[in-house]
Amino acid sequence: MDLHQIENSFPEEKLDSFGRSENGIVVTAFHEATKAGVQMLRNGGNAVDAACAASMALCVCEPQSSGLGGQGMAMLHLNGKTFALDGSSRVPSLARNASIDKYERTFGYKSATVPSIPALIGYLHLEYGRLEWAEILEPAIKLASQGYIISPLQHQHQVNLLDSFVKSTSRSGARYFLKEGKEPYLAGDLFVQKELAALLSILAAEGPRSFYIGKIARQIEEDMLANDGLIRQEDLAYIPWPVVRKPVQAMYRNVRVSTVPPPAAGRDLLLVLQMLNNAEPAFISQITPESCRILAETIRCALLQRQQHPIRPDLYRQEEDKTMASPVFAGNLYQSIIQRKMEHNPISLYLNSGNDTTHLSVMDKDGNAVGISQSIESLYGCREAADGLGFLYNNYINTLEVQDPSHPYYLRPNAVPWSSLAPAILFVKDQPWIILGSPGSDRIFSALAQFIVHLIDGHAGLYDAMERPRLHCSPGGELSLERDRFAVDIVRALQQDGYQIETRNPYSFYHGAVYAAMRCQTKKEFQGVAEVRREGCVLGP
Repeated sequence: MDLHQIENSFPEEKLDSFGRSENGIVVTAFHEATKAGVQMLRNGGNAVDAACAASMALCVCEPQSSGLGGQGMAMLHLNGKTFALDGSSRVPSLARNASIDKYERTFGYKSATVPSIPALIGYLHLEYGRLEWAEILEPAIKLASQGYIISPLQHQHQVNLLDSFVKSTSRSGARYFLKEGKEPYLAGDLFVQKELAALLSILAAEGPRSFYIGKIARQIEEDMLANDGLIRQEDLAYIPWPVVRKPVQAMYRNVRVSTVPPPAAGRDLLLVLQMLNNAEPAFISQITPESCRILAETIRCALLQRQQHPIRPDLYRQEEDKTMASPVFAGNLYQSIIQRKMEHNPISLYLNSGNDTTHLSVMDKDGNAVGISQSIESLYGCREAADGLGFLYNNYINTLEVQDPSHPYYLRPNAVPWSSLAPAILFVKDQPWIILGSPGSDRIFSALAQFIVHLIDGHAGLYDAMERPRLHCSPGGELSLERDRFAVDIVRALQQDGYQIETRNPYSFYHGAVYAAMRCQTKKEFQGVAEVRREGCVLGP
C-alpha cells in the first residue's frame, strides 16, 4: 500500500463530492446536513456533536433514507477507544407472526418497528458530546421550518413511488411528502415541514426522552390505533438506550478493519476482505474477467454464510460464532473459488431487504472519528407518516424471519431487525485512518469491500476508489453490473461462467454509496469523499 500515492491523488476540478481540510472533515449525503456538522465543529464541538447535528439534519432533508422513525448503527473512535453502538429498533409487543400477512409486513402501519433514532442520537450526545443538546438540533429545526430544496434524486424517487403513496388507505405519507398530497415535488421546489419542526423543537427543549413518553408517545399511539398499527405507548416507553458493543475486526493486508458486530453486517465485510487477502493485490485491484469472477464469488460466499450463520448476541442459548471471523475458513473458501468448486444454486429463502439508508462520516482535529449509518429500511419506509408529527415510520418488520421460530431474528415481540448496516474504521499503525459506510441493503458490504480493494491494493485516492465500476452478486449467481463500465469481453466471460447478468445504469444507485473521511498519515490534512452515484457533500470547518 502506497500511502503517499493514496493521500495525494484527488480530482483536478473542485467537486462537492470531494473535500480537503486541515481541522476536521464532515461527509454526508446532503449539503445542508454537512453544513450542520461543520457548524458544530466551528462552534467548538467534537466529532460527536458534528455527527449528531448532521444526523438530525438528515432526518429532515433526506426523508427517503432515514428519519426519526428509523434506526441506526454507529462506529466510533473517541478519546483513544474504539467501540460500536447498536441502535436497533424493537418489534412492538402486539406483533405476532400469525397476525401480520405478507403485504402488511412489507408496507403500512403494521410493518413499523419502534423508532430508535432519537434514543441513539440522544445517548451518543449525552455520553460523548460537548455542546448543548438544543444547539445540536438547531440546524435541523431551521431546515424543517424554513425548508430545503428538493434534489433531482428525491424528485425521481417520488415519481417512482407515486402509486404506493397514493394507494395507501390513510394517505398519510402522501399528505406529508407529496405536493398537495397528490404529486411529486419537482427538483428545485422548496419543501417545508412545519409539524416536524415543532416536534424537533420539543425534543430540543425537553430532551430525547420526550419522544418516548408523554404527549408525543400518546400521539403516536393514537395514530397507530386509528390506522390498525401495532406500536403503543408501552413500546415507546421501554425502548432501550443503544447497546455498546465490542467491534469485530480483521486485518486486510497491513490495515486493521474494525466494524459493527451482529445484528449488523460487519462480519460480511470482514469475510470478503479475509478471502481477498489470499489474492495478489495487483491481480484483485484490476478489472479483468477473472478478478471480477473472484470478487463476485467472494460476495456471494459472504451472503451465503450470513444466511447460514445468523447470530444475535443477546440470546442466551447462543455461543459466539467464530466461523465468519476465521482466516483459515476464509482461506478455504477462497481456494474453493479458485478451483471453481462453487455451484450457482437458486436460493429461495434469501432475504433481500430494503434499498435505502444513509451514512455520515466525521473526523475532528482531536483524533476522534464517528460514523453513523441510519435507515428507515425501504425508500420512504412504510410510506406512512405520524399524524401531527411529520416523520415517516420504518418498515423493519420486513427484515424479520417468519418461517423458522428458532431463527435469532424471528418475528416476535421485542425482536430486533436483522441489519445490513456495516460502518467501519480502517486503522494504520493503530491510528484511525479512514471511517466509512454505505447505504444499499445487501450491497453495503460489497460496495465497501470494492472501495477498500481499490484504495489499498490499487493505491487509488478516495475519489478514484469511490468512482471505479462496481458489481454485486446474489447467492443464486445473479450478477449485477454497471452498464458500459465493464468491457465486453468481461461481460461475455462472466456469462460463460454461468452468471445471470443484470445490467444497470452507469453509476447505478443500486450499487451502494460510499461516504468516507480520512485523516492523512503522510501530511496534516483531512480528506473526504461522498458518493457520485447518489448525492453528497464534503466540507471542513
